[in-house]
Amino acid sequence: MAEQFIKFLLKLRNFPYLTRLPLLIYGVEPANIHSAQMIEADARSGYRVAGFISPSPDILHRKISGKPVYFKDNFYNSIRKFHYVKAILIRPEELSRAEKHLLAGICFHNKIELLAVPSPERCKGKKNIREIQPATIEDLLGRSPIEIDFATIGENLKGKGILVTGAAGSVGSEMVSQLCRFDPGLLLLCDIAETPLHRLGLDLKNAFPDVKFKTIIADIRNKDKMEYIFSTHRPHYVYHAAAYKHVPMMESHPDEAVLTNVMGSKIVADLAVAYGTECFIMISSDKAVNPSSVMGASKRIAEIYIQALSGHLQKESKGNPPAIRFITARFGNVLGSGGSVVPLFEKQIREGGPVTVTDIRIIRYFMTIPEACGLVLEASNLGKGGEIFIFDMGDPVRIKDMAEEMIRLSGYKPCEEIEIQYTGLRPGEKLFEELLYDRETCKPTKNRKIRIVTVCEQDIHKVLPLLNRLFEVSHACNNREIIKVMKQIVPEFTPYRGTFR
Repeated sequence: MAEQFIKFLLKLRNFPYLTRLPLLIYGVEPANIHSAQMIEADARSGYRVAGFISPSPDILHRKISGKPVYFKDNFYNSIRKFHYVKAILIRPEELSRAEKHLLAGICFHNKIELLAVPSPERCKGKKNIREIQPATIEDLLGRSPIEIDFATIGENLKGKGILVTGAAGSVGSEMVSQLCRFDPGLLLLCDIAETPLHRLGLDLKNAFPDVKFKTIIADIRNKDKMEYIFSTHRPHYVYHAAAYKHVPMMESHPDEAVLTNVMGSKIVADLAVAYGTECFIMISSDKAVNPSSVMGASKRIAEIYIQALSGHLQKESKGNPPAIRFITARFGNVLGSGGSVVPLFEKQIREGGPVTVTDIRIIRYFMTIPEACGLVLEASNLGKGGEIFIFDMGDPVRIKDMAEEMIRLSGYKPCEEIEIQYTGLRPGEKLFEELLYDRETCKPTKNRKIRIVTVCEQDIHKVLPLLNRLFEVSHACNNREIIKVMKQIVPEFTPYRGTFR
């Protein structure tokens, strides 16, 4: 009787564990095994590890920590035998995009939850069971970790004063987080948006208590305020991320696009020269290539000025390295940014649809924000001055397919439970984005995901009169004249067939 009572108590003790949902972990690397140990050890976890999925058949019929290992092909082909499995956990950076999409489809059709452990970059080093969460579109579209020379970057940035414009934006705030790891002397966080900048400051105090930083509310178009910042702090590095980025919005306000994206960039670049900055890095866009939008044309004009200024300084230095390195980083869409379609699709799905896609044919290149910012840091390390760097954006993604994937990840059937509506291209929008002009060529760098664009540099003395005219008509809100002058500077600019043509 006593023996039966003891057995009953043991079963009762194990009951909470047995009621956890059975989960398989994809991968058999040390990080995957560590995830399994975390899940098993955490009493708050709603899951228990039922086994592992191996991408290789070599480990078939073995066990890890007493749990069976299944070869992925056998698992996929015999999925009905695994009806007890309620969730699969992946480390997204370990799988190819194709493998993740295949796995997501299998999970959806078999009512299995797909979970993800964020990469160290995304979870800011907090390895914690509570970081395990449902897989997102960023997890599915993200790629394997990029190779970055963090050691050299750290040597260059340690103890330096660094100014980040647009610091409270999606790209700017990630740049700030990544810069914090290099022990800067002082981070100057400049943005015009009060509430996001305040929130960024609170987040940094919590995540990086030892990093010295200063939040500064300032408009990059205000030369006096920007000069005060430069004269007071004399930053060694400037990461210029401040810009207007929403294509349709800038079609309606070309004056604002010019005054912020062009004039603001010129003000910051000129002050960097005047106050001894070592390196100026401008964040550009693939929309600057053969622009069909005011936003894209404004970014291209900013590129032209930065290169012309760099070339002018190189000539003045008479063969010696110029005091400042100007570097431009041109890349495509980033997942999770304020201008990305992802937040819009998420909202539309939460509201029951429809999900709106502009055109069934539209495609874009995507990378995650941490990946883009890591490559910007690497470009600032590689650049000698005057270069435009472009990043390997991976394979193009059809927006229609992205919408369908997000609907499935939310547990609904695309076009049945959540409708997809096609609304037509918006003003200034293109079906396909490009990273290169036809006349541009590329040179490789030591980082296989970064290339240098060879472009025809323009004479600053020819550029400046046109810029001054552009600023004049922009201050006057003369939209027709703005488009006319923009086309003079960027002849390949093809404005939307609308209001200002």
